[in-house]
Amino acid sequence: MKGVQNPLKITKIPGIKRVKTRTVPFPESCYFGSMKHTIILFALPLSLFSQSLQHDLDSIMRQTFTPNQPGGGLLIAEGNQILYQNAIGLRDLESKKKLTVRSNFRMASVTKQFTAAAILILEKQGKLSLSDPIRTFFPEFAPVGNSITIGQLLNHSSGIWAYESVMPDDLTEQLSDADVLNLIKDIDKTYFPPGTSYRYSNSGYCLLALLVERASGQSFAKFLKQEIFQPAGMKRTRVYTSDARIRKRAYGFARDAQGQVIFSDQSLTSATKGDGGVYTSLEDYQKWNEVLLANQFFDLEYLLRQTGTSLPDGSSYSLGWFYRDTPENGMVMFHSGSTCGFSNLVIRLPKQGIAIACFSNIANNHKAFQPVLDYLTKAGILQTDIWDWHDLTD
Repeated sequence: MKGVQNPLKITKIPGIKRVKTRTVPFPESCYFGSMKHTIILFALPLSLFSQSLQHDLDSIMRQTFTPNQPGGGLLIAEGNQILYQNAIGLRDLESKKKLTVRSNFRMASVTKQFTAAAILILEKQGKLSLSDPIRTFFPEFAPVGNSITIGQLLNHSSGIWAYESVMPDDLTEQLSDADVLNLIKDIDKTYFPPGTSYRYSNSGYCLLALLVERASGQSFAKFLKQEIFQPAGMKRTRVYTSDARIRKRAYGFARDAQGQVIFSDQSLTSATKGDGGVYTSLEDYQKWNEVLLANQFFDLEYLLRQTGTSLPDGSSYSLGWFYRDTPENGMVMFHSGSTCGFSNLVIRLPKQGIAIACFSNIANNHKAFQPVLDYLTKAGILQTDIWDWHDLTD
């Protein structure tokens, strides 16, 4: 199918409200006569063109991933309607089990939006305030913790020390969130005065997971299951623990210097929960999209604008999301996730109800989805370059 990219002239019809629209790759049969003629265009839902999207994206996915290797999955939804959902490749090389839309990928830093949601739910329950100093919940923390608030952990403006920089060189066992606290709690300094700048921090989100436990009296995994996953209908989504049974689990892989695929599922930092420990599927992630769109737990767009810290490029960060307000699409939201065996991207355009999720069980494989994003950009669905945001995540 060839898309028509010419700008469209919008004619206002008396008595009919003019609405903003987006350009999509219409089949040629949608056009009549010369493109010089005026075309009357209403707010046509993207779902009207789902058949064309299905065909084109199937072709792109087949060119990107192969059935007999670790691969990836793609979700595109508009509101509650799934426009495209597919996975190609293997979730386990040894057993040759295939990836499907129900395969559970490790989310890595995409987890941060769930950790933030748990904090917001606890605030709604009256068990904490975003303005609380972290020493309210971590009295063992150095005095600098009196100047660091929960909200600053959420928007990466705390300046808290990176645990990766103080990990012992002889470490042989995986770190937990509690280990992260022990590594940094006695460091009585920050990279900058809290609240004055931005520095992406996995440490902050590990502390937030512990804070969830201390404020709720439950384990982080149990709280997320009870307060988020079950109400959202995310039946297969889990927080990783070494003894957790994760159904349809995708295992992580990487490519060595020769380009050969090798098993690479876990690392020394793979057991921390708050910064990267959630496993979910394309199917379950769409349920999360629907929850956010319906403001079932909270009004995310409003809270982002209330809590965000500004970045040099004019965008902002808070609550597990990079975001920017644009004249074309309203708010654009993004986050990526990277581990030794997984590469993920998620994008939301809440004004249009559009959600995009790209999951791969191959490390450093985000750019494999570039053809998909290029296609969506040419279709007028995406109008923001997300790669600068990706470069800001760890």
